[in-house]
Amino acid sequence: MGENFTLEEIDKTFKKYKLNELADGVVVSKKDEKLIFNIGGKLDAVVPKEECINFDSIKIGDRFKVCIINKHDEDGNVVASEKLAYELETGNQSVKSFKVGTQFSCVITDILGNGNLKSKIGQFEIIIPSEEISSGKQINPRKLLLKQVNALVTEINLDEKRIIASIKILEDQIHEANENAFWRSVFINKIVEGTVKHIVPYGAFVEVGGITCLLHISDVSYQKIESVSDVLEIGKTYKFKILKIDAENKKVNLGYKQLQESPRAKALKEVKIGDRFDAKVTRLLPFGAILRAENGLEGLLHIKNATEDRRLMIHQICKLDEIVSVYVKSIDNERERVEWSIL
Repeated sequence: MGENFTLEEIDKTFKKYKLNELADGVVVSKKDEKLIFNIGGKLDAVVPKEECINFDSIKIGDRFKVCIINKHDEDGNVVASEKLAYELETGNQSVKSFKVGTQFSCVITDILGNGNLKSKIGQFEIIIPSEEISSGKQINPRKLLLKQVNALVTEINLDEKRIIASIKILEDQIHEANENAFWRSVFINKIVEGTVKHIVPYGAFVEVGGITCLLHISDVSYQKIESVSDVLEIGKTYKFKILKIDAENKKVNLGYKQLQESPRAKALKEVKIGDRFDAKVTRLLPFGAILRAENGLEGLLHIKNATEDRRLMIHQICKLDEIVSVYVKSIDNERERVEWSIL
C-alpha cells in the first residue's frame, strides 16, 4: 500500500534558502537579461545580467556557484549573484591560507557595541577587539568605519568561520622593524626625510622612518624666529641633517638650517678681495679680534693686519662692539669666513 504525503512533508524535502549562502546550480533558461538558475530549491533562482561575470558567454546547462542575495524580490523570486559568489569563494580560499601571525588587509564594515571592529573576507567574519585597535594613542573606532586597515591574525575558528585579529600587534612589529633598520643605518651628517609631527616652544618633533627625533628651534633658521611654525608646517615632509646621536637613550637631534644657505655663505658669493666694510668687533682674542659686517660676513682681524707697531695689543687698537673700517684681505670659502685688514 502506498504512503500518503502532506504538502508540508513535501515542502520539507526542498532546500531552504539563506541570505549570503553559496549554492551550486545549473542554468535552465536565459531570457530578458536574466538567467533562471536551478539550485535545488522550491523555486528556481533569478540571476540578473548585472550579477553575472560574463552574461553573454553563459549557456543553458552551464554549472557554477551563486550567492543568495534576496530570498523574495518584488515578484516573489529568489535572487542570486554569480559575482558575489566568486568574491566569497575567492575570499574563502584566501582565508584558508591564513595562519596565526598572518598579515592581511580588510575594510571595516561595522562597529560593535563593545567597540570591537567587524569586517568580512569571503564568508569569514573578522573581529578586531577594541583593545587591539592601536598601540599608540586611543583611536575612536568610528573613525575606522569603511576604512581599510592592516591587521595580524591571532585566532582562527574554521568551523564558525571567524577570525580574531589585531592591529596593535602588527603596528608594534612594524615599529620595532623600522626602529632596528633606523639605528643600523643612522650616522652623523646623514641627510634624511622627516615629517613634522608636533611643534613645541623649544622646537619640534619630527618623524623619520617611524622614529621620533628632536629638531631644536636654534637649528631651524639662521634668522631669529619665535616658533618652528615660522618656517615649517605640521604634517609636511622636509629634508634634515642628523646632528647628534644618542643610541643608548635612543635620541636623535636634527638640523634644518644646516641644509640651507647661511648668511655668511651668501655674503661670500658677493664679496671680493679688497672690498671695504664697516664691521663690528664681536670678540677680542690675544692675537686679534673677530669682526662681523652687517651682511653677515665674519672674520679675523689679526694683530699683524691691524698695526705695524708690534708693541701694541689688539685691545689698544679696537674695543669690543666698536665699528671699525676694514677691507677683505683673503677669503676662506670652506670655513665661510674672511681675513680682515686695516693696513
